[in-house]
Amino acid sequence: MSTRTLRSQEWFGRTGKDGFIYRAWMKNQGIPDDEFRGKPVIGICNTWSELTPCNAHFRELAESVKRGVLEAGGFPLEFPVMSLGETLMKPTAMLFRNLASMDVEESIRANPVDGVVLLCGCDKTTPSLVMGACSVDLPTIVVSGGPMLTGKFNGRNIGTSDLWRFSEDVRTGIMTEEALNLAEMGMCRSRGHCAVMGTASSMACMVESLGLSLPGNAAIPAADANRKVIAQLSGRRIVEMVRDDIRLSSILTQQAFENAIRVNAAIGGSTNFIIHLLAIAGRIGVQLSVDDFDSLSKDIPLVANLQPSGEYFMEDLYYAGGLPAVMHSISSRLHVDCVTANGKTVGENIHEKISLNRAVIADLDQPFNPISGIVVLKGNLCEAGAVLKPSAASPALMRHTGRAVVFEDIEDYKRRIDDPDLDVDESCVLVLKNVGPKGYPGMPEVGNMGLPRKLLEKGITDMVRISDGRMSGTGFGTVVLHVSPEAAEGGVLGLVKDGDEIELDVPNRKLQLLVDDAELNRRRGLMTRQTVSFTRGYVKLYTEHVEQAHLGADFDFLKGGSGSAVSRDSH
Repeated sequence: MSTRTLRSQEWFGRTGKDGFIYRAWMKNQGIPDDEFRGKPVIGICNTWSELTPCNAHFRELAESVKRGVLEAGGFPLEFPVMSLGETLMKPTAMLFRNLASMDVEESIRANPVDGVVLLCGCDKTTPSLVMGACSVDLPTIVVSGGPMLTGKFNGRNIGTSDLWRFSEDVRTGIMTEEALNLAEMGMCRSRGHCAVMGTASSMACMVESLGLSLPGNAAIPAADANRKVIAQLSGRRIVEMVRDDIRLSSILTQQAFENAIRVNAAIGGSTNFIIHLLAIAGRIGVQLSVDDFDSLSKDIPLVANLQPSGEYFMEDLYYAGGLPAVMHSISSRLHVDCVTANGKTVGENIHEKISLNRAVIADLDQPFNPISGIVVLKGNLCEAGAVLKPSAASPALMRHTGRAVVFEDIEDYKRRIDDPDLDVDESCVLVLKNVGPKGYPGMPEVGNMGLPRKLLEKGITDMVRISDGRMSGTGFGTVVLHVSPEAAEGGVLGLVKDGDEIELDVPNRKLQLLVDDAELNRRRGLMTRQTVSFTRGYVKLYTEHVEQAHLGADFDFLKGGSGSAVSRDSH
């Protein structure tokens, strides 16, 4: 190790009463005295939980990390933080992302750690851990949990994206409940997060493209022995990062964020990527706006043929060369001189990492789809922006004007969507209000509304849908999301009425409510907001301080960071 004083020695290197307390109570776990003598202490931030099924194998991953830390001469200490299980948490895991980030930030700062390994997998665990760690800014490396093995049903491959198709088929009688149960048995065949390029996989690709993990981290299946190998290697590497004082701020440059945006376009990543990357940028102090996601990705085609925008699965991506091969394919569009967690540049990491299967990872000049990335729309319906994922949408609906069918909230939608008397046809635009950060609260993944049953029975599979909420990264369709300002904040979305004409013009990045300003002002004067009042606890804090979607939906008081210094010394 260098002669630089380790942060942990502010605890363990003390003499007298203070040092006695810090060391003696740690020794009740059977730790030898020499572990406290100048070794770098590595905190293993673990989101293991049986209530987060995607992360239920993290105890084993933590043991692999510990082996690597010990091999490199470090002192590993594992600690738990709040775990966000996307499939089980109500009302939505997104409501608690900022809370988990606060848990991570304060846990790291308050304890005697010199570097941190973040164990994350399920959707919100990755951004919440990175956000919290950024606000402290110690040497940090990410180890993802990995995707599950590809699902199987009736002799074909399935993944989470198929769930939306199965649901519509059951509603129309095409699929029986018995068949749905069989699909359920074959969907989740192993440990790990969703097997498609949903939000969890997009987040794993995000941290790798930012340079926060070892190369190849994103795509290794959770069940593959190489997942434990990369965890062990990451344990070794974090000790070296502490020695060299490579902090998050050393890696997370403006150029690193630009790389991540372009990679997300190339893989057809989740729209949730936007809201999480904006929050991370806000914590580390990099200037990033929602418009950057459009401008930086518009010339990047879809080169990874993965569901929901394509055909294959994360397991196939791994066999085809993983994210390094994707980044190699678009290397001419990347900042290849960015330094990453392993101490090498992006260019060094992806050199000669060619695609091993061009059916899965194509070349830049022969992509699967020339349309990719994230489109940011502007107009009177979304003055601060709204987003759409064109690779998952219907080309015929990229320019569309239709009559609004309005649902005031998610309960209203559920009550009326299958009503045979609902005044709707396939040319209409479904509008869902009050599912934004404050309106729900928490901004749930309900934006890809299921279509009315009577239209499904006619064979209609897509319609323009607009909301101030989000959708699962596994979802698809011509879905406009993250409308900002949201209805609950007085946004124009809250003024939309049944029968209003709405124009969507994706090529010109426009979303317009075709109602004149005088009428909108009249409606605004009559509008009563649908916000639910909370009088206590975290949800009260959330609704009072959460920012709008185009700013990352972080808390206004969490921008930037407080560093690693502890403000008071109690002993």
